[in-house]
This record gives sequence, structure tokens and C-alpha cells, in this order.
Amino acid sequence: MSKIKIIPIGKIKNENGDVAIKLDEKYTIALKGLEDYSHVQIIWWMDGCDNETDRAMLIQKKPYKNGPDEIGVFALRSPERPNPIGVSNAQITFIDVTNGTIGLTYVDANNGSTILDIKPYTPSIDRVENPITPDWCGHWPKSFEESGVFDWAKEFNF
Repeated sequence: MSKIKIIPIGKIKNENGDVAIKLDEKYTIALKGLEDYSHVQIIWWMDGCDNETDRAMLIQKKPYKNGPDEIGVFALRSPERPNPIGVSNAQITFIDVTNGTIGLTYVDANNGSTILDIKPYTPSIDRVENPITPDWCGHWPKSFEESGVFDWAKEFNF
């Protein structure tokens, strides 16, 4: 098995309504060309779940009100999993190459979460025209934009 080396590239800033990615200085040059995109995919480390208990969690008991009694973590976007890696789509509000900052409308990462990578969102690769999901979540929003006004609190048991 090969050795995996992950190099963090920055941190999430998510406090008082101010949401952004702050890159480490040596990665700011990598922002070149990103200004032509409206959204990014953020790959981040769920720091708060990087412990033995959360990494050992493979089955969760009824995390969704309308879901099954048990569900495996690979069928969830749960932070408790073997490798606490988060993937989030986010809308870009501004890019400041000089300061290495990407402003965002929202991201579901905590303040200070470690950024592993950023990729531009491109519909030709990232959008699935007709995805299939379980019946219990079939009423969930069909787009990133619709998710912002959906009452997610009615869906979760946590």
C-alpha cells in the first residue's frame, strides 16, 4: 500500500456571517483563472470528527426522520466516517488573489476547518441530470440553490 501524504492548503473562515476560504500564502497563485467560475467544490477535513470513535462509526441509527432505522456511513454525508473528509459546493462571491481569499455565500464547514483542495464546479463533469435517490429523501431539493431555503431541521434526528 502506498503512503498517503495530504498537504493542507488553507482554512475556512465561517463566523458572524462572513464565509470565506483563506489560503496559505504559497497557494494564492493557484487562484489564477478561478474568477471565471461561479461555484467551487471544497474538499475539507472535518477536524472535529478526527478521533478514534468517529472514525470507527460505520452504521448510524436513524439519522433521518424519514429514513431507514439503520444506514451505513457510505450512504450518508455524515462527518463520522473512516476518513473525515467533507465535500461542499459553494457559490463564490469574490476572489482576492493578493490576500488568497475566496468569499462564499455559505459552506457547511466550521470556522477553522482545514482545506485540502478546491476544484471549480463544472456542470459537464459535476452535474447529474437524473440522479436516483431513496424514496425517503426524494422530496429534498433538486439543486444547490433550492437547498438554501429548504427546512433541513425537519429532516434530521440530530
